[in-house]
Amino acid sequence: MQIIYLLIGVSFSIALFFLVSFFWATKNGQFEDDYTPSVRMLFDDEIEEENINK
Repeated sequence: MQIIYLLIGVSFSIALFFLVSFFWATKNGQFEDDYTPSVRMLFDDEIEEENINK
């Protein structure tokens, strides 16, 4: 029965860690740009001419 209390405490501390890291990421603007990643795949990278001439 004591191991259950230990596992509950460990799971709460891990959940708290992920909650704090999520709030830290949102505060620092990690999720601000939601438009660019969706259109980035639509634009092909330009092929450098040096690689074509070789």
